[in-house]
Amino acid sequence: MEELCPKSELPQSVRVNGRFANPWPTWRKWTWCEAFKSLTEPNHSDIPNEEVLNQTLPILKPNFDFDESRISMSWIGHSTAVIHFDGITVLTDPIFSLRASMCQLIGPKRYRRAAATVDQLPHIDAVVISHNHYDHLDVGSVEALNARFGSHLYWLVPSGLKEWMKDVVGVTHNVIELEWWQSARIPSKPDIQFILTPAQHWTQRGLWDGMQVLWGSWTVVGPKHRFFFAGDTGYCPVFKQIGQMYGPFDLSAIPIGAYEPRWIMTPEHIDPEEAVQIHEDIRSKASVGIHWGTFVMAHEYYLEPPMKLKTALKDHNLDENEFIVISHGQTKSV
Repeated sequence: MEELCPKSELPQSVRVNGRFANPWPTWRKWTWCEAFKSLTEPNHSDIPNEEVLNQTLPILKPNFDFDESRISMSWIGHSTAVIHFDGITVLTDPIFSLRASMCQLIGPKRYRRAAATVDQLPHIDAVVISHNHYDHLDVGSVEALNARFGSHLYWLVPSGLKEWMKDVVGVTHNVIELEWWQSARIPSKPDIQFILTPAQHWTQRGLWDGMQVLWGSWTVVGPKHRFFFAGDTGYCPVFKQIGQMYGPFDLSAIPIGAYEPRWIMTPEHIDPEEAVQIHEDIRSKASVGIHWGTFVMAHEYYLEPPMKLKTALKDHNLDENEFIVISHGQTKSV
């Protein structure tokens, strides 16, 4: 077995002038001028009409009748998925709303609806939040989940989000806030360990709150299975360390979309090639591509991520069944 990383070598979250910062040289934040420049570049997303979408990106009715002996993931859309293993059901980065925005009148709009509503979900034990961007943390979705599950639901969030959960959406109970590499267990499922592992990204919801909240990936360890949720990230060396610390993983959810143009997106969003590299770094036995096929978040053709994923797997001499994409509402079991 590969030797674990010494804790002294693990990257810790750092603050610069009161704001969190990425500790890797692979990170660079774009300027506002660069952001506006990127908007002028050709957008090749080319979203077709509903009839074509129903053929190319069908939405299936989820089957939440999980096999208790396996680890399963049902993709709701974008980075939202229902994970079930070892007697626990976990929801990742919930967004069920029409738009990923501060209001439902403007901002990125879904071209594929969520495969299930909050009322159609199975019982959820815990929600893991990777960061506070609108396409990963949605006010209406959090309110709906809180209304349905109440005190039976636990929220695992990065440092700085607990206050937001209380003040903005009124979740005053069962919010567990963690720093990178910290772990927690919930009373209802004490044999399941949640670890906030690092990622290379950033946070912001308003004009002046950039980097005031931490971001990360999630490692969930049960007595029989291990699950990794990458959240939203650029590529950096930390994934090899996560693999050494907690791998191999039975199942992983890794983003494959929203990566063009590369000159601006590289530090914060991996492309399919880098997604395959993370799959190898963390020693994942099986991975599912997320963060694509739902919102237009970048400029690549809407069906390009799975095509490039297949090419990347071939380039890495990996079986194409190791890292797959599934339809909205479909379940992958291992």
